[in-house]
Amino acid sequence: MYAIFKRELTAFFSSVSGALVVSVFLLLTGLFLWVIPNDLNILYGGYATLESLFYLAPWVYLFLVPAVTMRLFADEKKMGTLDVLLTRPVSEMQIVLGKFLAGFVMVLLCLLPTFIYFYSVYQLGAPLGNMDMGGTWGSYIGLVFLSAVYVAVGVFASSLSDNQIIAFMLAVFLSFMLYAGFDALADVPALISVRDGINYIGIDSHYRSLSRGVVDSRDLIHLSSLVFFFLFLTKLSLLRYKR
Repeated sequence: MYAIFKRELTAFFSSVSGALVVSVFLLLTGLFLWVIPNDLNILYGGYATLESLFYLAPWVYLFLVPAVTMRLFADEKKMGTLDVLLTRPVSEMQIVLGKFLAGFVMVLLCLLPTFIYFYSVYQLGAPLGNMDMGGTWGSYIGLVFLSAVYVAVGVFASSLSDNQIIAFMLAVFLSFMLYAGFDALADVPALISVRDGINYIGIDSHYRSLSRGVVDSRDLIHLSSLVFFFLFLTKLSLLRYKR
């Protein structure tokens, strides 16, 4: 598993795609949070908070994460190396976990530079450091778990096709449904009686709960369960391919 993880991480950063993904994330968030006059601009908000970052990041990740994960299995299938990989003395789940962890680390590396934003907002507070620390750290925890769900979905989508574009589009669709689709479905009048249950299935309500600084184990367990669910589906996809 470690060899697969190391290989994927090396392949990512030995190509231009690694720097490109990190640069795109920082460029988009930096422009919206500090440059472009809009409701998300921190300098126009009047108070020291990173709420804009934690509102924007899930939408940027919605496209960025599938761009990272789309090649993980699709490229192996297209090049015919997946057959060789499946004959190695590693289990299907070890292969899946190696790919997942590589993608997850790639996404987390995009998140690390945002601590510059945190430091900047901390300095802008009046008095110094006057910001909601609980909500900020809760939001970071929520974003880490949300990223893990997106990566698991992306790995699963990549295992279904040998075409990276199809894998990308499928991952975007599934991630969007998990993040916003269930909330929209819950607003349908005919489903109002099961609204709470539908909202619970999605990830937005759990992410928003963590963003308020309420680190509830139920939210963490739900998001973790989604990660393991999609990793299990990926394993089943590999077993089907193997046959």
